[in-house]
Amino acid sequence: PRSDCIAAEELCLSDSACNATYRILENCALAKTHFSPLDHDSRVRCLNAELDLGNSSLLHCKCHRRMKRQEHCLRIFWTVHSSMTDGYFNLETSPYENPANEEHWKTDYNKLAALLSGKVCSQLAGDATNPCLKATHVCNLSKKCVRLRTDYASTCTKGAGSEDACDRRKCHRGLRNFFEKVPEDFTKRILFCPCQDELCGERRRKTIVPDCSFQYNSKPNCLLLLDSCLDDHICKSRLADFQQNCQPTDVSPDGCSQHDHAACLQAYMGMIGTPMTPNYVSNSSVEVSLWCTCESSGNQKEKCDQILGMFESNKCL
Repeated sequence: PRSDCIAAEELCLSDSACNATYRILENCALAKTHFSPLDHDSRVRCLNAELDLGNSSLLHCKCHRRMKRQEHCLRIFWTVHSSMTDGYFNLETSPYENPANEEHWKTDYNKLAALLSGKVCSQLAGDATNPCLKATHVCNLSKKCVRLRTDYASTCTKGAGSEDACDRRKCHRGLRNFFEKVPEDFTKRILFCPCQDELCGERRRKTIVPDCSFQYNSKPNCLLLLDSCLDDHICKSRLADFQQNCQPTDVSPDGCSQHDHAACLQAYMGMIGTPMTPNYVSNSSVEVSLWCTCESSGNQKEKCDQILGMFESNKCL
């Protein structure tokens, strides 16, 4: 049975044989983190150690998006599955538990929305034509939603537009906090609100404060974004989750090979607040992209296009 990786690690470390195998895998993962090329014998030793775990709970453990010590859990997962990242951009399995198996909060979104619609207030008159504005006002009625939204907004706008660059790392952490800790009823409506005009589209595009979290002065190469992502346990995990849940196909009505469009949208939200943060590309469409380019990719142009294409031309997403 699947367990969370932190509990599985504790169980393994209490067993001498499993402990010894796990220590070998830790060294393998460490070598990869420092980009030290493993010789043939070392690669064989690492693969054998992974196979030695057999049916250990470590080999089948997963993590939860909203768990405490999430980074520690993900580090354990990638230690045990370090061979999965041998191939470039080849993250086959998500370390996260299936969304259907996770607990879902009961929220008071509809109650707050009804409360809002009962208010007669001139400043809310535009809500009917701007669903993004309405979603924001409903968020403002929830203590948790408004607190975490205010937290990331203030962090992401410090220094924005001035000579001081914003603290992108803190901005990303604030965004992840918001999308992890606020119920999806609120976050999805703010991020995926349907727009008919550019005013609404601009509010939607600026949900994640693009000047700090998304845009750089110039577009970096997408391969550089990928390298920084694979070097970060959370980003690598979110990318694996995105690859698994947003695989496009022609044979499914929703365009998703997993037949679960909602899981894809959740995986997409998981990318926000990572080095590969996506966003809407304009105020007047629902097209999304990464802030990167595939120009000057040399003989890796095809790989670069593949990364960008997962966001720009993905039927499932």
